[in-house]
Amino acid sequence: MQKTITKVVVLGGGTAGWMSAALLKKVLGTSVDINLVESEDIATVGVGEATIPPIQHVNRVLGINEAEFLRETNATMKLAIKFENWYQQGEGYFHTFSSAGQSSAFCQFHQYWLRAKRAGLNKSLWDYDLNYLALSAGKFAKLNTRDPRLELPYAYHFDAGLYGAYLRKISQALGVKRIEGKVEHIAINHDTGAVEQLLLASGEVVGGDLFIDCSGFRALLLQQKLGVGFDDWSHWLPCDRAVAVPSERLAQTRPYTRAIAHGTGWQWQIPLQHRQGNGLVYSSRFSSDEQATQTLLQHLECKPVADPRVIRFRTGRARQQWHKNVIGVGLASGFLEPLESTSIHLVQSAIVRLLKYFPHAGIQADVVKQYNKESRIEYEQVRDFLILHYKLNCREDSEFWQQMARMSIPESLQHKIDVFAAQGVLVRERNDVFAESSWLQVLLGQGIEPRDFHPLAGAMDETQLQGFMQQTERLKREPLETMLSHDDFLQRYCA
Repeated sequence: MQKTITKVVVLGGGTAGWMSAALLKKVLGTSVDINLVESEDIATVGVGEATIPPIQHVNRVLGINEAEFLRETNATMKLAIKFENWYQQGEGYFHTFSSAGQSSAFCQFHQYWLRAKRAGLNKSLWDYDLNYLALSAGKFAKLNTRDPRLELPYAYHFDAGLYGAYLRKISQALGVKRIEGKVEHIAINHDTGAVEQLLLASGEVVGGDLFIDCSGFRALLLQQKLGVGFDDWSHWLPCDRAVAVPSERLAQTRPYTRAIAHGTGWQWQIPLQHRQGNGLVYSSRFSSDEQATQTLLQHLECKPVADPRVIRFRTGRARQQWHKNVIGVGLASGFLEPLESTSIHLVQSAIVRLLKYFPHAGIQADVVKQYNKESRIEYEQVRDFLILHYKLNCREDSEFWQQMARMSIPESLQHKIDVFAAQGVLVRERNDVFAESSWLQVLLGQGIEPRDFHPLAGAMDETQLQGFMQQTERLKREPLETMLSHDDFLQRYCA
């Protein structure tokens, strides 16, 4: 397959399709022609409304003005996810995007906190976390600082349908051609097995050298035509359905996502400028669609503004996310439930990876192998982080949660838990989506308290340690005085 790549076809719109088209065209420019095929009659899933901070990199590459982006997508700022009832009912914790305290060269802050706690400190790790302090006060600001201790990392909540439309406008301005139509037939080269053409219901033929499959769960090219196979992870992550419904917005917009555990799964609450996104992820083995819908509606904070809809999915990944001349992106490449808001990020990283290995002079087997290796590792790392939330629970109120606590987990994850439980040391693989601070917060939040702390945390005497902890808390609280409320910030910034 040594053919020069000059024509790229993206099959499917939505966030995955239009983000793919926009990034490829922006970076590759006139060296490739990009056509995107979609049908107005085929709806996108459109509930992925929460993101993680790397989304800002995409927006910067595309030259997106942040204030315009917030207006166009009805976006709000996101500082964290609040996990409620996950470890046990009535308890909760935050996974923020920032790091608590201030670390020294060879000793992380949480080691000092562990030692101080043993000496009688009655404060949580989050009391030294600026993101937590800001969201607790309902505040937000874009901090101009070179001091890493005073950074306020953030992501967004936005309307996925509006974001897809916004990316479409950007893509078309860059020169991406949109083709309306449904695929009726996929033509394959009998010698190479590669996709050559898409034949649409209108009779139009769309040819290409490289195809990006963004056709959602159907995976028309990667699975239905090329049959790459699927690694099913439902034995670790058994939730296989979600019911979603939008509701009226809250009077005060929270700068964080809520993930609330229920008897057979968990509920999301995502605040937007014009409404709130709601959904319940659950296992059909433990709940019917009707029961899940009733649970969700009973726990809405505001009046629903549409009818609930059920989404069915299978957790896992395509065994090869690049096969022949087809790359699966988004739901066509696999699915991991949106517990840590990684769905859009996996779209982003897939396209960034493709740009790194883009086959200008033709597709090389070794390059495809490396792309698939990196994709596999990334999916497995996210998978393990999600399993962590389910495995470490002490809930005894439902068979679902008891089964989650009893399940065997990947050795890679068990190793991380064991090392942290021993001495508070965090094991993070290279290129993991989640920082050490993310692993730390979820491990602590899910009830793992290290048996010991690092010996370097004992270098201070108790008076010095107390002063260090007090000084750190004061430092973290200082920026709060100048911050606006989240809603005031949005109103002024988006004006």
